[in-house]
Amino acid sequence: MLIGTGLELYLLDHYEDAWQLIPLICIGAALVGMVWVLSKPSGLSLRIFKGILGLSALSGLVGVYLHMKANYEFELEMKPSAQGWELFSESLSGALPALAPGSMIALALIGYTYTLLIKQQT
Repeated sequence: MLIGTGLELYLLDHYEDAWQLIPLICIGAALVGMVWVLSKPSGLSLRIFKGILGLSALSGLVGVYLHMKANYEFELEMKPSAQGWELFSESLSGALPALAPGSMIALALIGYTYTLLIKQQT
């Protein structure tokens, strides 16, 4: 899933500014952390991997905010009189997929579940 999400972001040119690089960096770090945990599961590798997962989840929250903000600003330009529920729903379904960054949260939760399984085995 990490590779697929990273590839999708790359193909969508999701690297045009520093904010757009954040999920790609998190995905790269998660892949490195995952390989480390798989090859040498230790307390240190698990803690670092959990930290990476936490940052990845945070990047998802920030991404949802940034996508919503950009859609909100665009909708206000297109319809200056829009407000309330109409503006909110239009922002959700705007040009940028507002909830797509939430996939970073899902990936982090899957990774965290894996760390719990490793802890149970050791």
